[in-house]
Amino acid sequence: MFKTAHELVQEAKKSIKECLPAEIHDKMTIPNTLLVDVREPEEYLQGHLYGAVNIPRGMLEFKISNEPTLQDLTRPIIVYCKNSGRAALSVVAIQAMGFKNVVSLAGGIEAWVADNRAVDKPREIVFR
Repeated sequence: MFKTAHELVQEAKKSIKECLPAEIHDKMTIPNTLLVDVREPEEYLQGHLYGAVNIPRGMLEFKISNEPTLQDLTRPIIVYCKNSGRAALSVVAIQAMGFKNVVSLAGGIEAWVADNRAVDKPREIVFR
């Protein structure tokens, strides 16, 4: 039976924990928390949560598998994307890899910005 991407996301959201921006803000202060932006690099450069690392959804499992510093199964991990679909699918995958303390930002960076929370925007290099 065919399932749409939307159906897969809705199914994923039933098995993960999503937190509102205020909760995520509090969780970001927990030592050693890993903040993962699973959007594409060009999206990340348009603005991201302070301290977030960019690991696009399509590379997530491979990057984690190949980077020993990312393999602490008890480390708190916060995952987000544009509006929470890719993050939900990512959290399911990360949990399947054995991680125990993973949450998703409900509504993604769109909800973060709508809640008037700051984002980091890399400074553009201007050539003169």
